[in-house]
Amino acid sequence: MLEVISLKIREANKEDIKDIASVYVDGWKTTYQGLVPDDYLEKLSYEEAEQKWIHFLHNENEAFIYIAINDAEKVIGFAAGKNNDDENFAGELYSLYLLKESRGLGAGRQLVSAITKQFKEKGIESMMVWVMEQNKSGLGFYERMGGKEYLRRKSEFGGMLVDDVAYGWANISVLINEDE
Repeated sequence: MLEVISLKIREANKEDIKDIASVYVDGWKTTYQGLVPDDYLEKLSYEEAEQKWIHFLHNENEAFIYIAINDAEKVIGFAAGKNNDDENFAGELYSLYLLKESRGLGAGRQLVSAITKQFKEKGIESMMVWVMEQNKSGLGFYERMGGKEYLRRKSEFGGMLVDDVAYGWANISVLINEDE
């Protein structure tokens, strides 16, 4: 039985950027250890991550971020969404990161549900997400949520090429948790 923790999920604002950057950098360092070069991970900085997420909110197409806050009022994860120019999937789950100690407790599903609800409110019915193929836990998560493999591409991190897989949902209604 999956233990679901009590979380507050809400749309992020600019005051949350520092916490988002922290989860992003820490999430990269734990999720991608051994999948991308160590020196790439070591060079990740909270300051650059803050700039990345400020830029995302202000410059991406209809971008938004939701955060997960635990009982101690700490941001433990976030998910980012934006409109997508893909002909088959109008929305993109751009990022989903959780602190290592918060994984497997239902926060990821709750964040995906929040992103999906926002898309539905905008009239977007389909969504895709890119996942590094070596990120087996990420692949399993999206497969368990009903994602279907759609596309493949190569990305480069610190001089290393990695394979990415896109998963898509033609009807995102299946991702909405009505209990929230």
